[in-house]
Formats: sequence, structure tokens, C-alpha cells
Amino acid sequence: MQKNDIVITEIEDIGTGGEGIGRAEGYALFIKDTVIGDVVEAKIMKMKKNYGYARLMRILSPSKHRVEPRCIFARKCGGCQIQEMSYEEQLRFKEKKVRGNLARIGGLSDELLAQVMEPVVGMDEPFGYRNKAQFPIGTDKEGKLVAGFYAGRTHSIIPNTGCALGVPVNKEILECVLEFMKEYRISAYDEEKHTGLVRHVLIRYGFRTKEIMVCLIINGECLPHSEVLSERLSKIEGMTSITVNVNKERTNVIMGSRVKPLWGQTYITDYIGDVRYQISPLSFYQVNPVQTEKLYGLVLEYAGLTGEETVWDMYCGIGTISLFLAQRAGRVYGVEIVPQAIEDAKENARINKAENTEFYVGKAEEVLPEYYRRYEKEHPGEKAYADVIVVDPPRKGCDEALLRTMADMGPERIVYVSCDSATMARDVKMLRQEGYEVERVRAVDMFPQTVSVETIVLLSHKSPDSVINVTVDFGGDEGFGA
Repeated sequence: MQKNDIVITEIEDIGTGGEGIGRAEGYALFIKDTVIGDVVEAKIMKMKKNYGYARLMRILSPSKHRVEPRCIFARKCGGCQIQEMSYEEQLRFKEKKVRGNLARIGGLSDELLAQVMEPVVGMDEPFGYRNKAQFPIGTDKEGKLVAGFYAGRTHSIIPNTGCALGVPVNKEILECVLEFMKEYRISAYDEEKHTGLVRHVLIRYGFRTKEIMVCLIINGECLPHSEVLSERLSKIEGMTSITVNVNKERTNVIMGSRVKPLWGQTYITDYIGDVRYQISPLSFYQVNPVQTEKLYGLVLEYAGLTGEETVWDMYCGIGTISLFLAQRAGRVYGVEIVPQAIEDAKENARINKAENTEFYVGKAEEVLPEYYRRYEKEHPGEKAYADVIVVDPPRKGCDEALLRTMADMGPERIVYVSCDSATMARDVKMLRQEGYEVERVRAVDMFPQTVSVETIVLLSHKSPDSVINVTVDFGGDEGFGA
């Protein structure tokens, strides 16, 4: 085979970017806009040693799992990769993806996986679930202001103010902002020239409280005529917070570090279960509140808390998991690198009267090892200990130093929450080598219509009786940058 050849293939799997994977003469081809079970004709566009990329020419036999997408922009938009696949098949694909990574990367046998894998947790209504959306603002070829989402693998904006994954009020807010910009000749940001003012519009929505936040990310210090926009947006029912975020850097990173209030509060509040959270424009907060409550419920279940345990929550963010754990733990220590997130976590603890929590600023891979070394130095002959350690790392997974320290502390249980089952499987493999074994695994579909899936894994110490149980007592925040 060579470039520009036309091939016929059946789609057997889905890649990490949402492309269908088929084979021609044993050679793997990634083909966009296909779903598992499609038989397609495709043109080879790019070839590498072991795989290539092909363009879909036509569907010869549609998959039984193919459905009509709810959104007319589903193929173009980079937000939804598999909206044309039935939701039942999406769930099967995601469970298979987690299982495959744990086998191939984590080294779990088929026998063990059969024992530990639990059914994927799906949604009753897999649309309209996002409580957060970040819409880039730009201009089309005619110079007209547009808001929407980037086309897959590009920074070309597809005009769409009514995303099927978001809440209905997003459309009203975006149209209000665009009309204001047009009326007062407020320019949209141009990435290539690094000119123009308004870069993105961030919208957050509290599913329980119905509170709304609007934050305009701007390439400047102020938004002209902001009082007019604030007055218009404030009339929308539920509007609670209107701010601007200053980002004057030539970067693809959306948010800058400074937030300036325009109207109302600089935050909204919402609930997960019985825990109330205060959320600022810079806060990390799970985008799917329905599934987040299910996920955190599983974290509690896997942690097996009785009310006496010492728990560490690594990468704690604004304390979302920490405060869930605090409902049943003796003491919870949270670690997060972002100072503002720790301030939010402390405030959230105050709001929920969670006096059994402490939060520390720093890199997880530095804070826990530092604590471990300090404890052994200050308590000769003893060993730093935790009953349970919960980790919810970024996509890249955990640092090796953190994993080794976790194993050295010898917690009875480690609960690993992951947004990337490949890096999670890699880390699980190392923890298994350090004396832990996988007890339970469950995929939770936090992001329907996309290839992403959240996974929760429970690992238990193979010989918990050999671990020395020492009570954690910091004696204050010093030494941890809090």
C-alpha cells in the first residue's frame, strides 16, 4: 500500500483522538468520522511505519451502533468525538479501553481483571451535563464576530452558541456578549497577530443552586463599557458573578492569573451530595455534577472509612474529594500546587464546618516525601503512616517519587482516581511492585459523547498486618508552604 491508495476496511476500535481504527492488509489506519462496526472506503493520506491516517470517502455499510448526532456540528467540532455512536456502545468502548490499558500497561491478568472489573457507570441523560464551558471569541472570513468551539485539531472556531453538552442559558449569555461587542465595537482576539481584546467567555452553572458565573478573558487590563454588559447580563435569572480575567500572554493557555470583579460576587456555589463548594473562575471543579456525585460516592465506598482513619488526598484542588472524605474520616490532609485552590479548599472547609481537614500548598511529589522524611527525623524509630491515600492526578499521572513514598507509608488502601487510564495503569503497575494489589476497578462516564473516561481503582496492601500504625501529627503548617 502507499499514499493515495483507496482501501476498504471495517472499523474495529476507536483511537485516543476519536478516530476509528481499521486494518488493511494488517496495517492500522486511523479514519476520522467513523464508529465501531462501520465498513468504509477510505483514502490513505499519510503513512508511518506501523500505522497511517486515511480520509473517509464513503460508508459502505453503516455500523448497527451508528446514530444520528444531536448536534449538527458534531463532525466538525473537536468537543464531541463519538456523538455518532450509540450511548450503549460508547459505554462498552470505554469499559474495554480501561480493561485493555490495565492488561497491556498495568500487567493485570485476564483472571484478575475478571474478578476486579465492575460495570461502567453511565448516565440516564448523556446530554446537557456540563456545568462549565469556555467559548473562544473570534471573527469569521467576513469579519463577523463569532463564538463557539474549535474544530478538531485546529484553532478555527465553529460558530455554535448552543452546544448540546452545555446548559441552555449558555446561548442567551453568548448572544448577549456578542451583541454588546458588536454595538460598542469591542474587538475579538486574534491568536496569530496577538491583537484584539476578548479571547474567551467562561460560563459556570450551579446545577443545584442555579447560580451563574460569566467571566470574560481579555487581552488587556479592562473591558470598555463593562458596566453596560454587566447591567444586561445581570438581568438573566440566576446571574451571580460577572468578572474579567486578564491574560495578556501570547499563549494557548486560556486563563490568566488575575480576576477582576465587574458585578456581584467573584464566585458561585454549588453542591455535590451534601457538601457545598465555593467555585471561582480559576477553580478546578468537575464539569459533570451528576456523575461527580456517583464518582465521589465510589471514592468513599472504596476508602472504607469508619470515622477514625487518617487520610491523605493528593492533588486535592479546591477540596472536592477531601470534604467528601472528611464526612467519614478522622483526619484529612489535602495537597495541591495551586495556592488559590488551597485558599478555596480552606474556605470550603469553613463553609462545611469540616474542622478535621488541613490543606497544604506544594507539589504532591515534594510535599509527601518531605513530610515522610521530616516525620522519621522527628520521631526516631517510628514511621509516617496513613490509613488511606487518595490520588486524583492530572492526565500525566503520578510522579515516581510520590508513588514510592505512598508505598513506604504503607496505607491499608490506596484509591486512585484517574482521567487517563493509560497513565493510571502505568502507576498501578508500580504500586503492585511495591506490595499492593488491585481489589476493585470501575469506569465512570464523566464525559459522554467524547472518548474520555474517568476510572477509579482500589489497591489494598498485601500484608497490612506488617505495617506500623503511627498517628499523624503535624504540629502546624510550617515547612509545607501553606
